Amino acid sequence: MGSLLNKSLRTAGSSSDGTEDSDFSADLEHVKAAVRARRRSSTRLTRASLRLSQSSQDNSSSLRSGSPAAAAHDEGPDSAAESAPAAAATAAPASVFSSGRRITRSQQGAANPKAKRYHLRQSRSSGSDTEANDAKQGADQDETPPRTPTEEDERLAKELSLKEAAAHDLSHRPKRRRFHESYNFNMKCPTPGCNSLGHLTGRHERHFSISGCPLYHNLSADECKGKATTRDKQSEERTLSHRQDENRHSTRHQAPTEGQQRYKDKVTELRRKRNSGLNKEQKEKYTEHRQSHGTSREPLLENITSDYDLELFRKAQARASEDLEKLRLAGQVSEGSNMIKTIVFGRFELDTWYHSPYPEEYARLGRLFMCEFCLKYMKSQTILRRHMAKCVWKHPPGDEIYRKGNISVFEVDGKKNKIYCQNLCLLAKLFLDHKTLYYDVEPFLFYVMTEADNTGCHLVGYFSKEKNSFLNYNVSCILTMPQYMRQGYGKMLIDFSYLLSKVEEKVGSPERPLSDLGLISYRSYWKDVLLRYLNSFQGKEISIKEISQETAVNPVDIVSTLQSLQMLKYWKGKHLVLKRQDLIDDWKAKETKRGNGKTIDPTALKWTPPKGT
Repeated sequence: MGSLLNKSLRTAGSSSDGTEDSDFSADLEHVKAAVRARRRSSTRLTRASLRLSQSSQDNSSSLRSGSPAAAAHDEGPDSAAESAPAAAATAAPASVFSSGRRITRSQQGAANPKAKRYHLRQSRSSGSDTEANDAKQGADQDETPPRTPTEEDERLAKELSLKEAAAHDLSHRPKRRRFHESYNFNMKCPTPGCNSLGHLTGRHERHFSISGCPLYHNLSADECKGKATTRDKQSEERTLSHRQDENRHSTRHQAPTEGQQRYKDKVTELRRKRNSGLNKEQKEKYTEHRQSHGTSREPLLENITSDYDLELFRKAQARASEDLEKLRLAGQVSEGSNMIKTIVFGRFELDTWYHSPYPEEYARLGRLFMCEFCLKYMKSQTILRRHMAKCVWKHPPGDEIYRKGNISVFEVDGKKNKIYCQNLCLLAKLFLDHKTLYYDVEPFLFYVMTEADNTGCHLVGYFSKEKNSFLNYNVSCILTMPQYMRQGYGKMLIDFSYLLSKVEEKVGSPERPLSDLGLISYRSYWKDVLLRYLNSFQGKEISIKEISQETAVNPVDIVSTLQSLQMLKYWKGKHLVLKRQDLIDDWKAKETKRGNGKTIDPTALKWTPPKGT
């Protein structure tokens, strides 16, 4: 349009005088400014309006290619000037039809038999750059001015742009849950002052245990992430060096490579450079840290050993923390109940029954590993295996006061062996509901029954009693390990407790309340004691007091057992004990079938009553 307009303006200007020529030059500058403004406004159109204007220009140029433009060139400049407005008028309805998308290809061919042909583009996936280039080429080929967009075009362009924006907007989709969002956010790290953010491994956003707490290890979350990046780089370098050495023939006595020798020399040099001791300022710093934080923080480890060994220790801590995180994701860590589900105890894996107040960092674990000799509890199988290689205990601490066959009983003083007795109480609470004694073990004596083999004395059960009981309780707590239940060991423990009462010349009774299994065991034991006594009794009159002195069983327990067996009757103002022969015969049959394997031999006891502490 620019060349056609300039040509017509020059023709008109040549036929006028000088005054008209100067006025016309001013008008010419005004028209050119308007054209440039229109071009700038057309370049600011959106992608959708540019596409609409381009299609309208193509249609208008195809409609004009038949007669108007050709007539303008054939008839001369004067007729061209007259035909320019007509061409614009002719293009207007065509643009309306094209913007409305109502004109068809057959209609275009009928209206314009000599329509302009365009190359077919294979794809429009190249984006805005391709469309802009196509629009530029179309503008160069087409000499018609760009059409001013109407309100309808603006509305259509706005709707199209909103649809395209909605197609790329993912805010309406549900947010994808990140890896750490599977945590229970009601939980908190037990370290005082910690906000549960960060992780010792540097790979997780949150933590809920001391093993993964950066603050407990005197680090920050950013420092943990930096250390994780360093460890990854070292791992990649190590993997690369291993790949380079794959072609080397591996033998047992193969000489180290040059890189391995350099690394060995470097480690030796680092260990040689470490300080032999702490100076005064470092000692004061360590003491202040211990006094201010106590056991809620890890002690300061700098300058205690070489930097190389300290870094190895940090790597081991991070790896153990990562293993615990994997256990949590595998469902072996209970996140809200603090309930230990299973324990590995010797060659057995036992399901727990009740909650036990282990430290919080251990209580969060789904599985606990225990040494069956010293009863120390650990977090992983690896730690347990290393402990068993170093543990020198093969039996409980204390004095062995009874041995017959492979059955032994050890007397353990809670004051002398406090840690062992506390661990024993925590273990017992996993299988007892009414136990309340955990850490205050000094006033108690523990009698631990074991079964010996070539590997050591394995824990079968135990009972505890007060050193000085005002109510003559001979048992405070009693437990048979689940793997030894229903084998007669429970009655052996009860019988041993009454044997000690006989040696002390006292009448004993278990401390109440009894657990469900404990009540069943005691009722069964009292029944056997009474039936055995009645079977050997030959007199006509029997006394509850005599039975109590003979068996060391409390008279209240004797009366309750006789009532449960329906052997105690009230007749003519007197209490009578019925000797039911049917019950005695049943007891004889069971004793014969049971044999004498699981009984306590009083002659095997080597014990004198303690004088009190």
